[in-house]
Amino acid sequence: MRTSVYVDGFNLYFGALKNTKYKWLDIKSLCSNLLHPYNQISAIKYFTAHVSGTARDPNKPIHQQIYLRALKHTTPEITIILGQFTTHKVIKRLVIPIGLVKRVEVYETTEKGSDVNLAVHLLNDAWLDKFDCAIVISGDSDLAESINLVKGYHPQKIVGILAPGKRSMSKELIKASDFIKAISTHSLIQSQFPETIPGSTIKKPIDW
Repeated sequence: MRTSVYVDGFNLYFGALKNTKYKWLDIKSLCSNLLHPYNQISAIKYFTAHVSGTARDPNKPIHQQIYLRALKHTTPEITIILGQFTTHKVIKRLVIPIGLVKRVEVYETTEKGSDVNLAVHLLNDAWLDKFDCAIVISGDSDLAESINLVKGYHPQKIVGILAPGKRSMSKELIKASDFIKAISTHSLIQSQFPETIPGSTIKKPIDW
């Protein structure tokens, strides 16, 4: 069965990988470990955006680039599709006012594009008959409507969810999809790249 995988990179990271030792994740291996043998993975689309360093983690951009290189080197089926981060000033209300000050102006950084890009590619690939089965790696309930549209216009196609395990299952995604499985810690442990990617000089970051 032709199977295409759509990965919301940030949802996967914050839902299952942050503050763990399992960030060096082989996504194709993860899918193979969680899906049936008849799911022949023909394409993986990984949606993310370039991150910036922070005071606590100045090497964050370097780590991301190393990981993206590892994905490209090991997984010929993968396409990396980039959104972007935007930073702007917003007014926020203080939980506890400071004297007469009830609101403050702060910088807010948000990631734009990944969920929209994933939804558009999922729908477009369904219309182009690129898959028999689509696997969405995300717990974002906003993706439910795009899945509903795929199922509504292409009822013969299967859409499944691999949900990051630290988050509760979205009721909207459960209702929209044909099946949903949690990405457990055990599956993450089973799906790690080797410390050094074979045939390359790409190595797992030391502090990962």
